[in-house]
Amino acid sequence: MSKTAGYAAHAADKALEPFSFERRKPLATDVQIEIAYCGVCHSDLHTARNEWGGTTYPVVPGHEIVGRVTQVGDAVKGFKVGDLAAVGCLVDSCRECPACRESLEQYCEREMAFTYNSPDPHTGKMTYGGYSTQIVVDERFVLRVPKNLDLAGTAPLLCAGITTYSPLRQWGAGPGTKVGVVGLGGLGHMGVKFAHALGAHTVLFTTSPGKVEDAKRLGADEVVISKNADEMQRHANSFDFILNTVAAPISLDGYLELLRRDGTLCLVGVPGEPHPSPNVFNLVLKRRRLAGSLIGGLQETQEMLDFCGEHNITADIEMIRMDQINAAYERMLRSDVKYRFVIDMDSLRK
Repeated sequence: MSKTAGYAAHAADKALEPFSFERRKPLATDVQIEIAYCGVCHSDLHTARNEWGGTTYPVVPGHEIVGRVTQVGDAVKGFKVGDLAAVGCLVDSCRECPACRESLEQYCEREMAFTYNSPDPHTGKMTYGGYSTQIVVDERFVLRVPKNLDLAGTAPLLCAGITTYSPLRQWGAGPGTKVGVVGLGGLGHMGVKFAHALGAHTVLFTTSPGKVEDAKRLGADEVVISKNADEMQRHANSFDFILNTVAAPISLDGYLELLRRDGTLCLVGVPGEPHPSPNVFNLVLKRRRLAGSLIGGLQETQEMLDFCGEHNITADIEMIRMDQINAAYERMLRSDVKYRFVIDMDSLRK
């Protein structure tokens, strides 16, 4: 066992605070990683405050992890000490169900192990995440990081990146398609970058006129102020795909009406309360689809990282120390970050 420093929440109404715990000694197929940076996801806040229910305390959040390999098990073939490595939202799955056999581990039909707040199949305890100095993960769930990418900016790719890349790839975003991205936050800014890099005509929807220039800097060809009915109407029946990244309940009908026949509106933001039910006629009259998507499998996540290496794509980040995490949560609730907080884990070692 290896003593590890981290930060944990001990109750839904308590601030995160320093927490010391044991990581397992690397098994034959395990990779031990010294964590350099960990991104801060809204899911971390939801879990720490038990807003989705099911949190087991103490909980150590964090599933956007990058660092260097410090030890490998005897049977590890893909990594060696000193390599850059990354861990996302999953650290294990059943590996046998149809989803796992298709490299869609995020849809495992039996039992997957999330990076934190999940039963650990190796220890029988709960998994602890990346708000910590090190982590031990089975090689199959460890990813390679392109050497040309900024390491801190790479961390959010492990959740915000793959959450937006996967549906864009699934529904064919590319040259000749028109793609909308709703919201310009941690997820949305990655959606704009990816849609642009994939070659789609990219339109950002926002309620904030102040975000127009930034959206264009990130790759948007057009920006629509969604509160402006005339601007919305000008795009009616024209989109192949719209990605809604907003984690708040909104009317979906306004976006369904913008889809062409056979277009898809995909939800990746998870609000605390349900969206209002859409008008069924907005679906049936043009064979439109309302869909959802969850992160990505390990194969697709590696594909996404390699794509980012080829196109030099990373997240726009603000670096914080570990002891600033509670203030960062409050700022995140106010959307006061452009566009993702990343924790410098060296701040926990000092």
